Amino acid sequence: MSAIHAPASPWAPLRNRVFRMMWIASLASNIGTWMHEVGAGWLMTSLAPDPLMVALVQAAATAPVLLLALPAGALADIVDRRRYLIVSQLWMLVAATLLGVFTFAGLTNAALLLLFTFALGVGRAMMMPAWGAVVPELVPRAELPSAIALNSMGMNAARSIGPALAGLIVASAGPGAVFMLNALSFLAVIAALKTWQRAPQPSELPAERLVGAVRAGLRYARHSPELRAVLVREAAFFVFASAAWALLPLIVRQELQAGPRTYGLFLACMGVGAVAGALLLPRLHARASRDRVVAAATLLHALALLALAHSGSVVAAGAAMVLIGIAWISVVSSLMTAAQTALPRWVRARGLALFWVFFTGGMAAGSTLWGQVASSTDIPTALTAAALGALAGIVLTRSYRIGRHDVADLSPSQHWPNPTGHDEIGRDRGPVMVTVEYRIDPARIDEFTRLLQRVRRIRRRDGAFMWELFSDVAEPGRMLECFMVESWLEHLRQHERVTVADRELLEAARAFHLGETPPVVTHLVAETR
Repeated sequence: MSAIHAPASPWAPLRNRVFRMMWIASLASNIGTWMHEVGAGWLMTSLAPDPLMVALVQAAATAPVLLLALPAGALADIVDRRRYLIVSQLWMLVAATLLGVFTFAGLTNAALLLLFTFALGVGRAMMMPAWGAVVPELVPRAELPSAIALNSMGMNAARSIGPALAGLIVASAGPGAVFMLNALSFLAVIAALKTWQRAPQPSELPAERLVGAVRAGLRYARHSPELRAVLVREAAFFVFASAAWALLPLIVRQELQAGPRTYGLFLACMGVGAVAGALLLPRLHARASRDRVVAAATLLHALALLALAHSGSVVAAGAAMVLIGIAWISVVSSLMTAAQTALPRWVRARGLALFWVFFTGGMAAGSTLWGQVASSTDIPTALTAAALGALAGIVLTRSYRIGRHDVADLSPSQHWPNPTGHDEIGRDRGPVMVTVEYRIDPARIDEFTRLLQRVRRIRRRDGAFMWELFSDVAEPGRMLECFMVESWLEHLRQHERVTVADRELLEAARAFHLGETPPVVTHLVAETR
């Protein structure tokens, strides 16, 4: 049963000056991004009026997220995130400016348009994990759900505002003006980042290398049940929720026999729903667990999809889009908050990169799937199938719990003492084998073994490539925990990565140990010849 907390105001994070400035700048940047998508799509219809070329504009914008998000998350974890974000904004500023200049000069062709759109997608892929990772550094823990809801609300509002503004600007001044305004939006983000004086993150160890950091992020996800639960719930929702986004233009044109104004109206309805959902979320999370909120919002989304499938009128479809907006932001914000609170600082951007990979991949796969289903049958059938799939997802993923992630304290505990003689050992030496010898009451061995399986996840998650628990056949009760890491440096990083929550579990394991002295810990380093 989830604890009941007094709800934080949905607007509370905006009282923080730095968060407020970054939120406003992010809203402007997201509006600029959606303006670019409309302007680029419209320009491509003039340069190469081929459906494939128009579709490639969207692919060029989203493919970098799938290709680069994980390396981008690794970089954001091993360098200063503030500087990293500024560099990514400068990259997008240059790309958008060059595209605008080339377009005004009449030099843009289809290949250049795709190239610059891909470059902007690269910048966005580099920025997204880092941007999410800084939110817990800007607001108190209690305000994190509200801050994430505000960010999600801003993204949905931008999705409604950006295309409408782009349509007006393209009609009056051409696509080049849209590209230049998008470039200006990155200046706003850079200015906001300049106001943030990020606290230094002290460490005596050198930064991780990129390839090793990527491996560490994947290893953490593999051995973190909390993060895996978020990713599973995410995939189960977005593959089916993508049906509304993928089929909405066809619903407007074919089912309702309406035009682009109605399409814009439906996007605005969804934006209104997102704002309403963001305002309701703090109260919802105060009264129900995150698991129940996600399940209820998924149910609401499925019912709204059914209503959209069989609406038959603009008014009914618009009401369904409002409900979809409420459900969408409730699920996205809840899952993002669960991901944030399941990740310690050292791996947060890498975990969020996986979140965005699953989000983008789920949306892309789902859009393709429901487009094919609609082509083979019809639009109402595709939407109905997606709704039924979402309902099945609630049942199939109910064992993946995300509601209690924020109970654990994932701040560094710094309680492990450095091994004797650690300064004299070359940091590149390895592999390293660490053993911990316990003396356990034979009657409690089964209980101890079950607890050590949870310790195993900590060791593997934080760097061990091997872990075993041995018992002495000649001396009942003598138990030896053994794990191996790649190098001495990697083991020292384990010392920095252990959290307060980990310490509590390790202390529970040590409480099984009999005797006056603590368990004996040994460090063995491989000899190279």
